[in-house]
Amino acid sequence: MKVLATHNIKGGVGKTATAVNLAYIAVSSGLQTLVWDLDPQAAATFYFRVRPKKRGGRRIIQGKEKLEKLIVGTDFEGLDLLRAHFSYRNMDLALSRTRHPATQLRRLLKPLADDYDLIILDCPPGISLAAESVFFAAHALLVPTIPTTLSLRTLVQLTRYIEKRSGTRARVLPFFCMVDLRKGMHRRICEHTDPSVGFLETRIPYSSIVEQMGEHRAPLATYARGSRADLAYRALWKEVRERLGLNRS
Repeated sequence: MKVLATHNIKGGVGKTATAVNLAYIAVSSGLQTLVWDLDPQAAATFYFRVRPKKRGGRRIIQGKEKLEKLIVGTDFEGLDLLRAHFSYRNMDLALSRTRHPATQLRRLLKPLADDYDLIILDCPPGISLAAESVFFAAHALLVPTIPTTLSLRTLVQLTRYIEKRSGTRARVLPFFCMVDLRKGMHRRICEHTDPSVGFLETRIPYSSIVEQMGEHRAPLATYARGSRADLAYRALWKEVRERLGLNRS
């Protein structure tokens, strides 16, 4: 089982769209997949046409509720969901009351190893105790990055933070997202970013089709298969799959 997290210090950069679309593509490629919506805004839960829970998040995070009993199916065979809880807004407090907060999410996910090939954590923005626990749980951190100066700055902050945390296993995999090549800054940054930063090759274009996920409440491939954005997410999945060592076709 591999654990992939979509995370960024900044909000509104395409984390949830990435999590939902990659989960759908992963299932289509034969991988039993679970999405855990850790964001109290519950966008991924909404996209999958599931109602978020308002209470109980603290018991889940503290290990007093077994995750296996809380998993629900989606409209797509092989793709399951741990829905968001509004109480996740207090996740730091819940984690702080566990014995080893930084590794708590890793412990919670361990019993699911026989059931899933891939678990995707859709994370809220920011750096917090919850984020630190994600960094210890995930094999890779997929970081959607808009090609702007401030977005690059937050990527550097995130990378440096993870490097200083001994014991984290997450590889940082940034990629450019919401790219609009009509903008001079987007073109310059995409073309001249230092290769040592390690950006993936795939760039997700800015597209109103992606924004329509909220209307359709579904992954792109279900209503815009073959669109530029859909093809870009498929290319992104191919890169991510290779980095994670998930070799099913």
